[in-house]
Formats: sequence, structure tokens, C-alpha cells
Amino acid sequence: MTILGGARIDVPGIRRRLTTCPAGRLGWQEYENVGVQALTYLLVPPLSRPQVQAKTLSGIDRRDAIFPNRITDSRSPWGLLYQELKARLILVEFKNYDRIEIGKDEVDQTRNYMKTAMGRLAIVCCNKLPSDAALRRRNIVFSDEGKVILFLTTSHLLEMIDMKERGEDPSEFIIDSYETFLIQHE
Repeated sequence: MTILGGARIDVPGIRRRLTTCPAGRLGWQEYENVGVQALTYLLVPPLSRPQVQAKTLSGIDRRDAIFPNRITDSRSPWGLLYQELKARLILVEFKNYDRIEIGKDEVDQTRNYMKTAMGRLAIVCCNKLPSDAALRRRNIVFSDEGKVILFLTTSHLLEMIDMKERGEDPSEFIIDSYETFLIQHE
């Protein structure tokens, strides 16, 4: 059990729930809930606590989670992302699919949720690897709009938890994912 901001975080419970959450409709809400808990444990601080199910004024768009980033010092991972991508508000979408693949439609949905004032960084947490179509669409979005959409699978979240437990900064995993994306982009 870990204490974070006065709240107890059951890290073994988060691990267990991430690995046992049923794919598809049956587990979508559980996957989102445990994903928010995991990312809060991993990234808060330095990021601020997320706004969950944040809606636009009209109520048309509802984002799964948004983590405010108030770090501007480019010597830190989140400050670097703030400087390079204007990543003021980090959008996180959760996809816990069963038979359906994580495809270009999921990339477009995330892209559409990314408004200019938020910045150009979003994360899609998913229970399986995205399809080639999703990766190609993500490249097009970056080429056309400069928006970066990173994919974090359940195994990535577990790896980040391992990093934190070893005393490492799990934000470095985000930076590594961003740099890998830049290297592989075509």
C-alpha cells in the first residue's frame, strides 16, 4: 500500500485489476477506472490530478481523462513536452477492446478531442497493440497537424509501475515513447 496525496494506493491491486480486467464491454469501465488510478499513481505529481469524464461546454465531447501539466522547466520530462508540444493538458483515452482492433477510427476520435489550447499530446491506453492502420493514421495526423498520439498498452503501464517501484521516473517512459515515435515516423 502506498500513500499518495493522503490517499492510499493499492499498487498490487492495480496490477491485479489491470491484468484481470475482462476485454470488451464487460470490462470497459473497470479498465478506465484502474487505468486512471494507475496513471495517477505514476504521474501525479508532477502532473496534477486528472479530470475524469471531462466534457466540453456543449457536452458533445467527453474525454476519458485529462491530466493538467503545469511543468514548464524543460529539464524535466513534462516540461520538455510542454515546450515541444505545448502539452498543457494531457488527454488520455482508454480502449479495452475484445474482438475489435484499435484502428484509425480510434486515432481520429482522439485527434478530434485534442483542441489547440490543450496542446499536441494525447495518450491512448489500450489492452492490446494498435493495428497497422492506427499507426499509419497516427503518422498522418502528426504530419498534417503536428499532434502526437502515443499508445500505452497494459504491459506498458505495468512496466511503468515497475519503474516507479525501482525509484525511477515513469515519465521517462513517456519521453522514450515520444522519441521512439519521432524516430519511426515516416
